[in-house]
Amino acid sequence: MAYKFEDYCLDAERRELRRGAHLVAVEPQVFDLLEYLIRNRDRIVGKDDLIEGVWNGRIVSDSTLSSRITATRQAIGDDGEQQRLIRTIPRKGFRFVGDVGQTQETRDTSAKSGSSMAYVVPPSLPDKPSIAVLPFANLSGESGQEYFVDGIIEEVITALSQFRWLFVIARSSSFTYKDRAIDVKQVGREMGVRYVLEGSVRKAVNKVRIAAQLIDTTTGAHLWANRFDGAIENIFDLQDQVTADIVGAIGPKLEEAEIECAKRKPTDSLDAYDFYLRGMASFHKMTKESMGDAQRLFHKAIELDPGFASAYGMAAYCYVWRKTNGWATDRTHEIAEATRLSQLAAEFGKHDAVALGTGGFALAHVVGDLDGGAAMIDQARALNPNLATLWLLSGWVRTYLSEPEIAIEHLTRAMRLSPFDPQAFVTHLVIGFAHFIAGRYEEAAKWAEKALREQPNFAGSARVAAASNAFLGRMDRAQMAMARLRQIDPSLRASNLKNVTPLRSLEDLARYADGLKRAGLPE
Repeated sequence: MAYKFEDYCLDAERRELRRGAHLVAVEPQVFDLLEYLIRNRDRIVGKDDLIEGVWNGRIVSDSTLSSRITATRQAIGDDGEQQRLIRTIPRKGFRFVGDVGQTQETRDTSAKSGSSMAYVVPPSLPDKPSIAVLPFANLSGESGQEYFVDGIIEEVITALSQFRWLFVIARSSSFTYKDRAIDVKQVGREMGVRYVLEGSVRKAVNKVRIAAQLIDTTTGAHLWANRFDGAIENIFDLQDQVTADIVGAIGPKLEEAEIECAKRKPTDSLDAYDFYLRGMASFHKMTKESMGDAQRLFHKAIELDPGFASAYGMAAYCYVWRKTNGWATDRTHEIAEATRLSQLAAEFGKHDAVALGTGGFALAHVVGDLDGGAAMIDQARALNPNLATLWLLSGWVRTYLSEPEIAIEHLTRAMRLSPFDPQAFVTHLVIGFAHFIAGRYEEAAKWAEKALREQPNFAGSARVAAASNAFLGRMDRAQMAMARLRQIDPSLRASNLKNVTPLRSLEDLARYADGLKRAGLPE
């Protein structure tokens, strides 16, 4: 059966959603939810109906249901404000209200599934102010100053993200536009944001000039522009001024207390901050060598400013990637260091979301203190709910805690906040791992293989792909993933899997090990 509405066609048999001739990428559960609503469009369907028809009677939270309805609306270009196609009936449920035609005929398949590109529906605008802060142009004439320019933008993004009412696109997605000629209207459509901030930074000797402008992506109109000149030692004041002016331009009702929160400085030591920015530049390269460089730079920042919470958190977070990819050389030492750094991040960063989030995940992943790590991450999310990394880390820990549905909900939020994240392979892997924990091996294999294609050197993707395919009986694909895993991490054995993946449930760990052994992992 094929259902046609507006310029969409949902083919139930082929499990495809198309807009015109283009395939729309949707998650299987979103597809099921959309199909159920269309099939039952003659009535209001309540929560119990959806749980039975889409979730097969499994208990799901209201927040999970709400996030799936939102994702379904986004897939067909609808949103909670317009409710053009999917209408919410208060206290009763939902109803598909679009005009639908249906046919039993097999539709034209000239656009084969193997065609070069799939159409992806741009995200709709959130129901609150949304902004992407693009990389500022470096006008210093020194390529070696890129880290400084990028660091300024990262701080502005972090400061803006502290405001609960503002939807802020993550740094990793914004920076996909670095060194590219851009059309702000296109950026707005691709990112699903109403506003774009762009500008330039010029640094020379002891002076710095920051120029910025705020643009409405729906009209291209310049809403605000300003230029800030100052001495390099007052760089934090300049950042605060930029942030406060932006917030004042797009949210005149913002309370003064929230503005003061955005002005919180990460450190009073300019030298320490400079090393921290250099460390972040190295960290984002995500190689074994760059991770070692990042750790040295973060430790240098800590030496200069022993109270620098974010530097403690990021230094601890480096151990996460060392463990994940098999780069650890002295496990006992690295666990001790991750513990120490995480505790210091918590001690000095009670109001620092980055410090709490990164330190908390290191505590969970490297040390194995899942409850302590989850508590730190939850505290970080409360401080800064718009930081995509925190939702990723929360989803990752929830997977370790055998809470796959909550994990997928948090990971989906991470993808929405950072739709073009160069590190998206991590989120995709963890979604796959959550499906594995839930026993949905088909979905697990799909997401893990996607992550492995995106980053072939990530051991976690190879592990989940190998185990999932083994349980599905697809031994050729399981063995291919295992061969890749053995190249990345030749020391891994079923007996030391716990050292790599700190799952709380011994049942889940045993099942994971069983899948890997079936794929060819040595005992």
